[in-house]
Amino acid sequence: MFIARWCIDARFGHKQTVIDLLQKWEREIGREVGTAEMKMQILTGSIGAREATVETNHTVESLAQLEQFFASLAKMDAHKQWGKDMEPYVVSGSAYWSIYRVV
Repeated sequence: MFIARWCIDARFGHKQTVIDLLQKWEREIGREVGTAEMKMQILTGSIGAREATVETNHTVESLAQLEQFFASLAKMDAHKQWGKDMEPYVVSGSAYWSIYRVV
C-alpha cells in the first residue's frame, strides 16, 4: 500500500479558495478517476508546518493503481481546466508529489 501526497502552497489570503477548489475537484473530477477508492484526504498546515501548504493524500493499493489514476487524469479536459482555474491562487512552482510506502 502507498500514500501519494500532492502538496501545493496557497498564495497569501487564498488558502480557503484552494481548499474549495480541491473539494470541487474531488467531487467533479476525482471521483471519475477513482479517488473514492483511495480514501482521499485534504490537509493544511497547522502546528510545525507551513500554514500556506495544502496537501491531498491518496491511499492506493499499488503503484499500478496510481499509474492508472495519472493516466486517466492526463486525458481529462476538465482536469486541465481545473488546473487553469486553480493557478491564480497558488504559488507558482510549489506543487509536487511524494509517494510513501506504508509499512
